[in-house]
Amino acid sequence: MTQILATEILTLARARGLIVTTAESCTGGLVAAALTDIAGSSEIFERGLVTYSNAAKRDLLGVAQDTLDRHGAVSEQVAAEMARGALDCARADLSVAVSGIAGPGGSEHKPEGRVCFALAGKITAAVVETVEFGALGRANVRAAATEHALRLLRDALARLG
Repeated sequence: MTQILATEILTLARARGLIVTTAESCTGGLVAAALTDIAGSSEIFERGLVTYSNAAKRDLLGVAQDTLDRHGAVSEQVAAEMARGALDCARADLSVAVSGIAGPGGSEHKPEGRVCFALAGKITAAVVETVEFGALGRANVRAAATEHALRLLRDALARLG
């Protein structure tokens, strides 16, 4: 399914002359990998950022320490700042950010399988959401989060008409 979504993203972004980017934490670059697995992706994707640590989120994406302190890395607020930071860093038109708890583990307040997403763009309204994938296991949470992030990108591009 990721290959189909990535191909649709390539087609839609190419038709609109748009550049997309990614800011990833728990997916560790899987969204960028899905996009760049498609021949011709260099027309719509120049760079993505894997910011696994809080320091990387601050240093590379400009996520505020105060936001991390108040909400934690797995939060819609941090995902939104990641998405905005990626837009600037990559000089892109549309970005998707992913931050979550792939597992194993988690806590009562932030369980395994919770993933926060944000979509930001110069050409679309911002979107933030949290999806509770559940304790599917690390690989399955990461795969589900990758597919969801790709759907967010595809749907945003499709809405542009």
